[in-house]
Amino acid sequence: MITDYSQTLIVQEVSPRDGLQIEPTWVETADKIALINQLSQAGFSRIEAGSFVSPKAIPALRDGEQVFNGIERQPGVIYVALIPNLKGAQRALAANADELNLVMSASQTHNLANMRMRCEESLAAFADIVAFASGSGVRLNGSIATTFGCPFEGKIDEDRVLQIVDAYQELGIQGISLADTTGMANPRQVDRLVRRVLQRVSPADLTLHFHNTRGLGLCNVLAAYEAGARRFDAALGGLGGCPFAPGASGNICTEDLVNLCDEVGIPTGIDLTLLLKLSRGLPALLGHEVPGQLAKAGRNCDLHPIPT
Repeated sequence: MITDYSQTLIVQEVSPRDGLQIEPTWVETADKIALINQLSQAGFSRIEAGSFVSPKAIPALRDGEQVFNGIERQPGVIYVALIPNLKGAQRALAANADELNLVMSASQTHNLANMRMRCEESLAAFADIVAFASGSGVRLNGSIATTFGCPFEGKIDEDRVLQIVDAYQELGIQGISLADTTGMANPRQVDRLVRRVLQRVSPADLTLHFHNTRGLGLCNVLAAYEAGARRFDAALGGLGGCPFAPGASGNICTEDLVNLCDEVGIPTGIDLTLLLKLSRGLPALLGHEVPGQLAKAGRNCDLHPIPT
């Protein structure tokens, strides 16, 4: 049980990238820029603003350069780009991304489906990216997809995850993200693995990425927080999912997470009122309802008139 709620929980907002990547309707570049600019005013210290992948693979994010060159950057906000390879890294640095997020799966099968290469090939490609980015001042983060389970292979051996953590660190990748790509994690599993990873990685360099596919997303956040994790990905409205992972639904919802933290006294520094305003505007932007709960139900302090 959590006994100390005083440690700040850092939220990295990923809706502009992970949230929009599977949207069937094209979101105009100007609308993406406007969304990021508004999120930049909400108190986030980190925003995953886009990706530099093949437009054939992820057509919804084919405007990465225009987005990064068009946003109004705020002091103290790190703007992150997801990259799949050296070409993506070159594009991201040219667009002045502050941090590059590299992704490999713990599952060989999912890596082949997602990245079109074996894990060993991904690591070799990452070595080239590290060499290219050396001296640029850009920070590198290594994400491990399917950390807690794979839709093709099932459960993932924790030792396999730790091997990848070690491999990332040996390459010189500073940050580590553990990604529950299809929402297969449970709190007990999260607690155990986070504690093991934190023997290798400082809390400041570890991020947890949960999906709410099976309704355990916020439970897993609390389990990871209790185990010592302090950084978490979340998406406005609960948007997102992986196009190469069957059954992958949205990320944990940012406003739901911030509300949870507000209710129990965990500081985030994020403006929940602004988040709710932005979330309630998503259906008009996207043309469909979004999974987040708080925008529909309202906060506990939003009282209703007594029926007459």
